[in-house]
Amino acid sequence: MQTMKAALVAAITVVALTCCLLPSSAEEGGRVVLIVSIDGAIGPASASYVKEALAKASERRAEVVLLRMNTPGGLNSSMREIITDVLASPIPVVGYVAPSGAHAASAGTYILYATHIAAMAPGTNIGAATPVQIGGPLPGLPGGAPDKGGKDKKDGDQQGELKDPMTAKATNDAVAFIRSLAELRGRNVDWAEKAVREAATLSANGALEAHAIDLVARDQAALLRQLDGRVVEVAGGKTQRLATKDAVVEAIDPGWISRFLAVITDPNVAFILLMVGIYGLIFEFMSPGAVAPGVVGAICLLIGLYALNLLPVNYAGFALMLVGLVLLTIEAFNPTVVIGLGGIIAFVLGALMLFRGEAPGYQLSWWVIGITAAVFTGFALVVLGSLRRVRTAPALVGAKAMRGLPAEVLDWNGNEGHVFAHGERWQARGAETFTPGEMAEVANVVDLTLLIRRAPARTGEGGPS
Repeated sequence: MQTMKAALVAAITVVALTCCLLPSSAEEGGRVVLIVSIDGAIGPASASYVKEALAKASERRAEVVLLRMNTPGGLNSSMREIITDVLASPIPVVGYVAPSGAHAASAGTYILYATHIAAMAPGTNIGAATPVQIGGPLPGLPGGAPDKGGKDKKDGDQQGELKDPMTAKATNDAVAFIRSLAELRGRNVDWAEKAVREAATLSANGALEAHAIDLVARDQAALLRQLDGRVVEVAGGKTQRLATKDAVVEAIDPGWISRFLAVITDPNVAFILLMVGIYGLIFEFMSPGAVAPGVVGAICLLIGLYALNLLPVNYAGFALMLVGLVLLTIEAFNPTVVIGLGGIIAFVLGALMLFRGEAPGYQLSWWVIGITAAVFTGFALVVLGSLRRVRTAPALVGAKAMRGLPAEVLDWNGNEGHVFAHGERWQARGAETFTPGEMAEVANVVDLTLLIRRAPARTGEGGPS
């Protein structure tokens, strides 16, 4: 018995030591590299994904977070969220523009400058980081049409002077931001400013020569070998020597929240959700008790409004869309053509104005606008018009439905008898005398008795003129 107890205790001890020592050897020894991939426009989903990944890396005490980028740019607010998280990360973040053929334009350039170590694969490029004016006083999307910093530029792609103070303000703010990142990471400050003011770009080798990045690596394995032994300074002023040569590489997939945000913050999806929500509620109000249109409409409307809250929205465009929908609804009840045409024009103009900015991936498709306008115009004119006609049509049940129906007299005595009407035998009364087989007309219904009268002579029937 004592031998069995001793063996059991030994087994438990071995299992406990294995569970405790294996994770620590992988994580405390700095042998884990986590991969975060941004492929496409930078938006709320990207910011949420990076935040979750950096939090997970901190929990697991990873050696490095490798941020792979292939992006044309994106939203200014999301870019700044990502940069804030990178700067505050206790885990070194390595920005890597890959694979060959990828680019980190616009917002991607800012993020690459913010990373602790910046690397690129051959055949990639960075730059074109000029902020774009988005229809209001606030800068919206880094990237797009170049601003010139108030200087007259005539060579190459340079296109003249800043046209207004607000554009100059946005550009100067962006210049100060990227210069601060360049100074923090010890990279080329002058080229960083040129990327903003003149939308300058660089290839991988050009960026390395200009000291805009730190490394050029053909693939991920080569990058990890070059990172091994480098010393970086992380948040809090701590320095850390990287040990990545034989590290375990693990990719972090976006969580369900990030995937959900990626779907609903697509401007086309948010636009369709809004339309489905608005017309679902209209249909529910038109036909109370249908339930399904109201439930689906309310859910879609709330999700659509949540998506709009995360995107750069022009509320004048949203208001114009609502005016267009109201006019189309009025047209369904009061056809005038003019009101309906005005509603279509207002709706399309509002849709075009709805999202401010020129960032790739955050524009409404002309096809979506056209198809949605056609579908919902047809819905307003056909479906709502049909509902109006049904509501104003004579009742098809009850006493009102019986009035005017023909009734064949079956038997009659005095001022009452029985008639055959609406496929049934009824008790009837009338002020006139009828003979069996004669056709009469239902004048009214009192309880279960029909009040009948002699049917008026039909025009065109034979008889004395």
